[in-house]
Amino acid sequence: MTSYYTPPGGLPPQTALMTGRAAFTNSYAFIPKGCFSDIVTSHLPGWTGTRLWLIARPMSGFAETFSQYVMEVAPGGGSNTPDPETGAEHWLFFTGGLATLTIAGTGYEMEAGSYAYIPAATPWALHAEGSSPARFHWLRKIYEPAPGTPAPDAFVINERDIAVRWMPDTQDRWGTTRFVEPDDLRHDAHVNIVTFQPGGVIPFEETHVMEHGLYVLEGKAVYKLNQDWVEVEAGDFMWLRAYCPQACYAAGPGRFRYLLYKDVNRHAKLRGPGAFGPFR
Repeated sequence: MTSYYTPPGGLPPQTALMTGRAAFTNSYAFIPKGCFSDIVTSHLPGWTGTRLWLIARPMSGFAETFSQYVMEVAPGGGSNTPDPETGAEHWLFFTGGLATLTIAGTGYEMEAGSYAYIPAATPWALHAEGSSPARFHWLRKIYEPAPGTPAPDAFVINERDIAVRWMPDTQDRWGTTRFVEPDDLRHDAHVNIVTFQPGGVIPFEETHVMEHGLYVLEGKAVYKLNQDWVEVEAGDFMWLRAYCPQACYAAGPGRFRYLLYKDVNRHAKLRGPGAFGPFR
């Protein structure tokens, strides 16, 4: 049975001992679930009955391509003008509650496990329904068009309708729920779900140009972030800049799953002298 962690909010009692694991380094940030308190929530213009935890934003010299929000929309709340940034593309992944998402005039019923991709410059709206808040992750990125490549289309799907693709030679212990084919060059980023069965590992240090946001949806593991092995569990967030080494050991007892962002399929931007003319 699939479950998705959602922040309960609130504040720890005055009698609580501060035993947090939060860390911000030159190569990664780690925000444990205990940091998702009421005091760090925010609100957005154009949204009603809504609060959010803003857990990633572009920062010079760190992760520069995306923002990520954990949204909580009360019944009856929502927005007809969710984002004034017309150049932004959007990914929504729902972890609880019910909502109607309208994309370019077409309505979709969203529930736990629902996933939506909304292209840049596409009008959309969202309104929560039911008796409990609609909860979802909202990721945003400025879309990078590519010459001769059409822009991607909007789509809505539920992860239960997509089979996990297991990595070769892993005995089905490490796999990915892919919402877009890796070679679909219309897309300049992927937001997927990674699953480890107990005992599954990333048996090498991944070191690559992609920036990452990893929100743990279920289970627990130990995750290597640069030179540190960090215990992680459902509700924790890992934010990795480019080239931060990473590895994983999912010790169990149940599955370990996280929502993963990474930027892909585009040239690296060149900002040196060659970007403005020939060397002299």
